[in-house]
Amino acid sequence: MSVENGTWIMRGLAWEDPYRIRTWEELVKWIDEVGFLPLFANEVKGFSVEEHVSPDFWWTGIKEEDPWEWRELIAKSRRVAYGKFFDKKAGFVSIEWLPYFANFRRDGYDFDARWEDGLANRREKKIMDLLTAQDEDGDIIWKEDQILSTVLKKQAGFGKGGEKNYPGIITGLQMQTYLVIVDFHRRVNKKGAEYGMPVSVLLPPEAIWGYETVTAAYGEKPEVSWQRIFDRVRELCPEADEKAVIRLIGKLLFTEK
Repeated sequence: MSVENGTWIMRGLAWEDPYRIRTWEELVKWIDEVGFLPLFANEVKGFSVEEHVSPDFWWTGIKEEDPWEWRELIAKSRRVAYGKFFDKKAGFVSIEWLPYFANFRRDGYDFDARWEDGLANRREKKIMDLLTAQDEDGDIIWKEDQILSTVLKKQAGFGKGGEKNYPGIITGLQMQTYLVIVDFHRRVNKKGAEYGMPVSVLLPPEAIWGYETVTAAYGEKPEVSWQRIFDRVRELCPEADEKAVIRLIGKLLFTEK
């Protein structure tokens, strides 16, 4: 997706192209095959959902054909992870590759450990506290209650007269894989009628796929997980510029423990 002469331009394949992805189920299968995939076109040519679907059906509202609607269906299916994972922009990560992203992006830290070591900020903590709890032994557990992002914002104290930059904090937590988008709902008025645009529901990935699955790569160094991700993009897109790949997946940052 780009802007040319003030007009949004969508990339993609012709409707009759045999390689065009035609359904959200086909897209999930492809994500499982490649491992992870940004939603929109980026500096790594060919490495996006946008470039492999028809450019003519975005934002039509037709669930069978609209890739924008597909993201909702895929998030609800929980067959792959969906969120802002690529340069603060939306994309998908297969369950097979999610542990490598979690290990690299978290630098091996669960959120509570990150907080204890002074690496998380207070606004992040206020959000995560609403989505996690402690059991009788004091261990962290992940809530499965679905809270609309708009409600989460208010409960965490963001908004007029309160905390600032809710979108930025939420995006950062997704980039670190502490949160993923698992559903979309429309708000409901006092009469019980739905209104407005769909609002995301965010949860820790551990609440969906389990702690052992999400942290399965904690046994290897974060730089090894980063290298896996980098090498996978170069394998799929061998002509991609190295700097463009790094901008897409993120730089490798080390934290002394």
